[in-house]
Amino acid sequence: MSVKYQTNCTNIAINKEAFADTFFTLSTCLAGEILQKFINYGIRIAIYGDFSKYTSKPLKDFIYESNNGKDIFFQPDCDEAIKKLTTIK
Repeated sequence: MSVKYQTNCTNIAINKEAFADTFFTLSTCLAGEILQKFINYGIRIAIYGDFSKYTSKPLKDFIYESNNGKDIFFQPDCDEAIKKLTTIK
């Protein structure tokens, strides 16, 4: 959150490799806790990478719902992540 206050940046794109695999296991609640912090601080986030190895229906549903929202996105690559963050307001 220091980034927001030091740079006034409210959009962040992060490679999925920066997250532990447990982040993508929704039953751990790790994703919910972390992503809620971004929302609370008014930061929009796009996580990019290959999500095809995850077969969990709840995770697929979460990704689908997030991509149809305005704050959290899961995209295949960095360019798409940036595009999503800059076109959806």
